[in-house]
Amino acid sequence: MKKQNFKKERKEVARFMRRLYKQGLTTTSGGNISLRISDDVILMTPTATDKGMMKWKEVGILTILGENMTPELKPSIESVLHLSIYKKYTNISAIVHGHPVFASSFTASKNLIDTTLTGEARAICGEPKYVPYALMGSPELAEIVSQNAMDADVLLLENHGIITTGQTLLSAFDKLEVLENAAKMTLIVNLSGKKKPLSGDRLREIEKIFR
Repeated sequence: MKKQNFKKERKEVARFMRRLYKQGLTTTSGGNISLRISDDVILMTPTATDKGMMKWKEVGILTILGENMTPELKPSIESVLHLSIYKKYTNISAIVHGHPVFASSFTASKNLIDTTLTGEARAICGEPKYVPYALMGSPELAEIVSQNAMDADVLLLENHGIITTGQTLLSAFDKLEVLENAAKMTLIVNLSGKKKPLSGDRLREIEKIFR
């Protein structure tokens, strides 16, 4: 493959990574973002970089088969997971993996994030799916997540974090941000003891129009 620098696209990935950190949706060393820019080329944030200060030259270039076209950058331990999703689903072009505190807390409990509390949460996130635990960075996690990505574009990884997918970086990022708000609302509403979710008819209307 002829090497290109894909500066414009890498700048976008770096911008969303900085935004993810700024919004408190991941930590300095945690989380990763990827973008499919052709059938063969994936851009992805690497490991061992400051996510809050990421520059475009720090965004790696990988082939769909996992070849590292930017050997000066060490691929994220979750690169196999991202590539596994892209190989299985041609309709997915962006993946965001973060560790937002409120949403991630639900991955370590038996409670569910309730996306029936607001129309926005249901329209953007649908019904999140929980994914059984596997060691981060392992082939087992990549396989489990890629299997479940068929059923939902918001995945809660048990005792780990959140994966969102979309056709654009904006859509994948939006799902993670809205999910974090839904997690906060779930906690607040449950504490109030006066829960009032959307009715079945209203949920079906939202699903029909927006999803």
